[in-house]
Amino acid sequence: MQHRASVLCAAVCLSLIGWPQAGLTAPVLLPDGRDILPLPPAAGSYAQQADVQAYESTRALKGSSRWQLAQNDADLKPQHVIDDFSCAAGFTLNPEKLPSLLSLLNTLADPLEQRVTEEKDFWRRPRPFIGNDAAICTPEARTRLTTSFAYPSGHTTWGWLVASILASALPDRSTQIMQRGRIFGESRIVCGVHWKSDVQAGYVNGGAMFAALQDQPWFVAKMATVRAELGSLRTRSTPPNTKTCTMEHEAATNIF
Repeated sequence: MQHRASVLCAAVCLSLIGWPQAGLTAPVLLPDGRDILPLPPAAGSYAQQADVQAYESTRALKGSSRWQLAQNDADLKPQHVIDDFSCAAGFTLNPEKLPSLLSLLNTLADPLEQRVTEEKDFWRRPRPFIGNDAAICTPEARTRLTTSFAYPSGHTTWGWLVASILASALPDRSTQIMQRGRIFGESRIVCGVHWKSDVQAGYVNGGAMFAALQDQPWFVAKMATVRAELGSLRTRSTPPNTKTCTMEHEAATNIF
């Protein structure tokens, strides 16, 4: 691969690039998926055939409750994503009552988007709906998505990173939270805007980013406040929406 075959210094320097953020004394350092992720599936490969099968089979989900969940999961605003994990957490995650968590996600949002954009522009993989008129769950975004690339899935990267943060802060709910992170990624397959392998790469991408954040002092300090904040809210929490939880429970049984 061209990027991986570059001189050692260039590769190392690129992997250490960070993004300055207001209020932080050090940049946000995120690993470079161009040197971590596998190549996207080649044309005619078994992996690409699996991608096509997943895309074609999920077109029949239009109008279903799973389609509605995919539409919901398309919203990446931090305050919306926080609430998306309420059922998994076992109590309502009101972003207005979780200012430290909201601040953390706002700090990470732009660096993550910039990193994923670099990765997508490197591989330049077309999205599955390109060249056909099959429905996607966010038709209003079709034109915009046509000019962006598929691999890896940025939504999945973001959802897996958020899930990892919440699972770390609420370890007794980590199974449910990470399951919701998986569902969040699979929503992009259902939506018709990402291949299955784009989503799988997003899980790896988000996990690598979470690992890289562990010893960054600003992140360690933020996580301490996030844990305290979630613990406090939990003691005076309200139950999540039953209808939403049922929809997510059903989504967890889907196979793509």
